[in-house]
Amino acid sequence: MKTDLTGLFTEKPQSGEVTVGENINFVAKVNAASLLKKPTIKWFKGKWMDLASKSGKNLQLKELYDRNSKVYTFEMQIIAAKPSFAGAYRCEVSSRDKFDSCNFDLTVHGGCPHTHSMDGSEEAGELDFSALLKKSASKSQVKNEPDEDVWEILQKAPASEYEKIAFQYGITDLRGMLKRLKKMKKEEKKSEVFLKKLDPAYQVEKGHKMKLCIDVANEDVDVKWLKNGQEIQSTGRYIFESVGNKRYLTINHCSLSDDATYTCVVGDEKCTTELFVKEPPVTITSHLEDQMVMKGERVELECEVSEEGATVKWEKDGVELTRDESFKYRFKKDGRKHVLIINEATKEDCGHYTVKTNGGESMSELMVSEKELEVYQNIADLTVKAKDEAVFKCEVSDETVKGIWYKNGVEVKADARTNITHIGRIHKLTIDDVKPEDQGDYTFVPEGYAFNLSAKLNFLDPPKIHLDCMGHTADSTIMVVAGNKLRLDVPITGDPAPTVVWTKGEKVLTEGDGRLHVESTKGHCIFTIEGADKQDEGLYSVIVRNPAGEDKADINVKVPLRCHQPPVMYIVTMFDFFFPGYVLERKKKKSYRWMRLNFDPYTDTTYEAKRMIEGVEYEMRVYAVNAIGMSCHSAASQPFIPVAPTSEPVGLCVDDISDTTISLKWRTPEHLGSSELDGYGVEYCKEGCEYYKEEDGIKAVEYTDEWVPAFEGLTERTSVIIRDLPTGEKMQFRVRAYNMAGPSAPTSLAQAVTIREIMQKPKIWIPRNLRQTLIKKVEETINLVIPFQGKPRPVITWSKDGEYLNPKQVSVRNSDTDTILFIRKSERKDSGKYEVKLQIENVEDTASISIQIVDLPGSPEKLKIMDVWGFNVALEWKPPKDNGNCEITGYMVQKADKKTMEWYTVYELYRRTNCVVADLIMGNEYIFRIYAVNMVGLSLEPCFSADGFEYKPPTYKEHDFSEAPKFTHPLVSRSVIAGYNATLSCSVRGIPKPKVTWYKNKMDISNEAKYRMFSKQGVLTLEIRKPCSFDGGVYMCKAVNASGEDVVECKLEIRRKYP
Repeated sequence: MKTDLTGLFTEKPQSGEVTVGENINFVAKVNAASLLKKPTIKWFKGKWMDLASKSGKNLQLKELYDRNSKVYTFEMQIIAAKPSFAGAYRCEVSSRDKFDSCNFDLTVHGGCPHTHSMDGSEEAGELDFSALLKKSASKSQVKNEPDEDVWEILQKAPASEYEKIAFQYGITDLRGMLKRLKKMKKEEKKSEVFLKKLDPAYQVEKGHKMKLCIDVANEDVDVKWLKNGQEIQSTGRYIFESVGNKRYLTINHCSLSDDATYTCVVGDEKCTTELFVKEPPVTITSHLEDQMVMKGERVELECEVSEEGATVKWEKDGVELTRDESFKYRFKKDGRKHVLIINEATKEDCGHYTVKTNGGESMSELMVSEKELEVYQNIADLTVKAKDEAVFKCEVSDETVKGIWYKNGVEVKADARTNITHIGRIHKLTIDDVKPEDQGDYTFVPEGYAFNLSAKLNFLDPPKIHLDCMGHTADSTIMVVAGNKLRLDVPITGDPAPTVVWTKGEKVLTEGDGRLHVESTKGHCIFTIEGADKQDEGLYSVIVRNPAGEDKADINVKVPLRCHQPPVMYIVTMFDFFFPGYVLERKKKKSYRWMRLNFDPYTDTTYEAKRMIEGVEYEMRVYAVNAIGMSCHSAASQPFIPVAPTSEPVGLCVDDISDTTISLKWRTPEHLGSSELDGYGVEYCKEGCEYYKEEDGIKAVEYTDEWVPAFEGLTERTSVIIRDLPTGEKMQFRVRAYNMAGPSAPTSLAQAVTIREIMQKPKIWIPRNLRQTLIKKVEETINLVIPFQGKPRPVITWSKDGEYLNPKQVSVRNSDTDTILFIRKSERKDSGKYEVKLQIENVEDTASISIQIVDLPGSPEKLKIMDVWGFNVALEWKPPKDNGNCEITGYMVQKADKKTMEWYTVYELYRRTNCVVADLIMGNEYIFRIYAVNMVGLSLEPCFSADGFEYKPPTYKEHDFSEAPKFTHPLVSRSVIAGYNATLSCSVRGIPKPKVTWYKNKMDISNEAKYRMFSKQGVLTLEIRKPCSFDGGVYMCKAVNASGEDVVECKLEIRRKYP
């Protein structure tokens, strides 16, 4: 359970906004100065989605550590943001019992909402799980079940949904699962022996327990359980149970070896099921750290993973590191720790080293300094006043060496006040107008060398008195009643700490008599007079000085006399001073109620309190008691937590044994208590060094002093290897857990163990990823690590397709626990079935591994243009002769206009060998080409169409649209009044547009100023300005074009203005 928030963050990630396609970083910082263990950080999207497993092209997680400031910097970078990335995020950091959390939001602008792809496209599974969340949420509304059976889902789902389901539930071996699913879908005949058979398949996580159950018709019938056709014997891991007509098979602590086919046999009938063991991904719990060493020194890069015995891969600058013949690199595995060792570092070893697992990776940088740099002048500590100049200067032997300046572990950048120079061998850092915030530790780090130069800048702050005494009046007067204590507490500041002098008048006050005390602490100066009287009245002065200056303040003190009270006299005899003892009280820290622990005075000064609750904080206080009564209580003690030793470790057993060594393992105690477990102590002795003693009817184990510690100190691991033991001797071993309260009760082996190696049958453990065909690309490195067991060391033989391997092409390395087959650059001819055989005397074991080396495919053949219609063209081609030793997944179809020769992709992954290319431009000539695509990539050369194809459109007879002029609206005869403008209108049509001429009494009036002619959209208008009696007559409009002519006329009558 996580503890309360403790404020581990020194800088929290802030909410941000980003545009679609851009990048954004979120940074969190943790100060590890007060932490005992490296902090662990987790990034989440929403409430539960852990982003550690989503690292890829859109998400990167980084970690940096500053050794000087002891600050961890964690960074989450989102690359090429998409609308679906928007939402709420959370960052959690924990270190043992400390925990902190921070929420922030990401807003993405400029994009349409993303819908989850339902066809298993490339975008599925990157960072957008919104549709998946909705789906799982809808499932949880329908069904309130914490776990879902993937096999029931696969049985009910159509084949098109298999890839989607595999991605959703993290299925890696989909092909193998579908083969088993095909068997499961077969209908079974009704059985007379079984009332209820096993389900077609079960799944269980590694390390968990699995229970298989069947119902039989006859309660007295016996059943047999088979695993992969072999009968299972009852052991500690396999338990058989028979309850009525039910039969159970329980498998404890399931491992990958339990991933098999299980069969229950009753007579001649049987039922079968598949058990799948899910293996969690191996993650890196302790990351690599950057290192800087001198040439020739030994380098150890260490990390820790989540599981013991896990396989990791080391890389340098992206190239995998292997065990070569020069033994340049050594790989060490110790439980969950993995170490890369470089015995003598050289300049060529500089670079970035990466360790990878199937669940994550970690990177560190190694820097190797070629020679030692001499320092002619070191930087010195500086003490400056405000607004002065501070200059740090150093001189080194190499003029070409550059360096970086740091202040308190943070790199110093040049600005208006800060100037960084490098002239020859001299490096300078100059700070103008020094301020208090410039004080700190300054460090110069030469680039490429494993040392630094440090100095401190001290800031001289003038002293200042901040007079704020309780009880003083407006004229700075303090009154204290006679007989009471006078205590003047004056806050002061100044750097360095100022010296304080108290005076009364001209007299300097010192601790001359017992009543006067002068005390100076950080930020305060305190003046105390015990039992003030009238003569203590007067003006007191406090003066503070340091090299930057001084300050002074005056305080006026008045001591009024108190009223006299009648004295009280006590008659005390000698016996009244008798001191009986003490009374103790206890309370919980968060409580206000004190509980008395003893009612009779306790005479000793040491007391053991009992009946306290483990893990709860307590405080204690003491009263002194004499004949007169009880004194005031003492100050409360520091809070403390009572602790008790843990319970004994459980499950101590022998893991392995040889002629001189033994490997033991155990589990943590069931009860750890409130104190942290410090570790385990392992001891051994020869048989006969322990005996049993019976007292009061109880039999107890007594141990002698002949137990010998197996090693110095304690171990935090729950397994250990003890070496250099006498061969053939019977030995007893025991383990005890230690915490703050001391050791726990020991746990021992049930009986003594004889130190002698036991013969073990050879057994090959094929890794799960090698149980199916291993596919590699040409020139890729093949490194197969096959673990096995067997004692003494077996004889190992490799063969390929029944023939011995060629040592020039294939390298084989063997150890006590595994055998490695290594091919530096694989070729197509390396494909085949490899067999490994272990042999110890007459007992042997064999296993086979299939390897398939794939390459780019050849180009397609015989690309033809089959048909052309409209804007489309039909293409057809034949598959390539060389498929690259794997299936052709599709073809890429491209087109290019013959004028520009710019290629455009029509189909990126087309599965058939014929297609239709649409959206072509009529009249353009095109060229087409086809690439073959397999799992490796595109073919090196495409297949081109034979000739360009030009589309020729059909010819059509041009239509004659010409038309002779024709008046659609004739002129109308009118009678108008003289002196007012008059208009005559008509409309005409004709193609081409006819030429229009106006006539009066058959005379052309086109050039007459008295008349205005208009033509708009075929409407013709003649305007007669202020006509008179002479303008009357017959008006005619004539339209003429190449196809003919037409005429229309009217009569215009002019009337007098006045009759």
